[in-house]
Amino acid sequence: MTCVGILGGGQLARMLALAGAPLGLRFLVLDSAADACAAQFVPQLTADYRDEAALAEFAARVDVATFDFENVPAESAQWLAERVSVHPAPRALAVAQDRLAEKRLFNGLGIGTPAFAAIDDRRGLDAALAEIGAPAILKTRRLGYDGKGQFRLRSAADADAAWAALGAQGEAHGLILEAFVPFEREISIVAVRSRAGEFRTWAPTENWHRDGVLSASLAPATVPPPLADAAVESARRVAEALDYVGVFALELFVVGGRLLANEMAPRVHNSGHWTIEGAVTSQFQNHLRAVLGLPLGDTTALGVSCMLNWIGELPAAQPVLAAPRAYWHDYGKSPRAGRKVGHATLVADSAAALADALSRLGTALGREGQVAPVRAALAAD
Repeated sequence: MTCVGILGGGQLARMLALAGAPLGLRFLVLDSAADACAAQFVPQLTADYRDEAALAEFAARVDVATFDFENVPAESAQWLAERVSVHPAPRALAVAQDRLAEKRLFNGLGIGTPAFAAIDDRRGLDAALAEIGAPAILKTRRLGYDGKGQFRLRSAADADAAWAALGAQGEAHGLILEAFVPFEREISIVAVRSRAGEFRTWAPTENWHRDGVLSASLAPATVPPPLADAAVESARRVAEALDYVGVFALELFVVGGRLLANEMAPRVHNSGHWTIEGAVTSQFQNHLRAVLGLPLGDTTALGVSCMLNWIGELPAAQPVLAAPRAYWHDYGKSPRAGRKVGHATLVADSAAALADALSRLGTALGREGQVAPVRAALAAD
């Protein structure tokens, strides 16, 4: 029986294991946290990602390795790749871990991005602000996700505060200043590429965030077909340039009828959770198919879907479970501010039917504000 090793034992690893059960797969996760939620279902090694003894045991027990967490040290991924098949390749992980390398890759492939500049010291921040202007966002080049490691500068007068907040991290890992983008929409393309180079995508997904964390996703996104096609082509260029194997997400801003790439995630992605019930084959099963060299599954959408993220604590499950074509996911995590603890997905045959279901559910849960932007997008479609 094939064993898939996953570096990282969070909810993404948990959902990978659930998707792999029908394929007859076994799993082993390695995580530094003893209470990683995937360990409720699969065996876990608890160790630091740089612990070579733990990595050696991990490699000896699995047939292929993958990730649920993009901040696994790239050198650990490379160490594993010399001993066992690793997908995606360590190079893809290394590029996605460095916002500067990522932006340079996008530009080199002809994919537009916000203006950006590398920041090495306090003087460099002033020079970049003079060139890019404000508002702008100062970010750590590494170890940032869900809005972490970022500081928004409304004017050049905020430079001291920004450096006080992030300068120490910048000295360790570098910083990047990016022009603030007054985007109309944020969309993502969740894509999969097989070992043989077969490339597929799911419907473009429109996303809304609260405090830097994904709040809701709608698929298909309400964008014109030419923009959707351009987003898919951008994802294809990235996948081919990195010889990527597995699922990844490319996040894009829609600005004045064009697309600007924000970042990529080299793993299954929060904005693709709707595919579990809303597509013929989920992102999780297709990721496993890709890394194992199996044929990819059909990515066709099964209607119109909305995923609602539960952050901090779970709402009442009963209203979701009582709704038609509504699906509840509890990650088995303890409540904590800012923590992703679960999600729900609603699927309908039409935009109008989905808007109506969201209205009723939002009222029942007291979450009208969370569903409101999705309903507005559906009404405008």
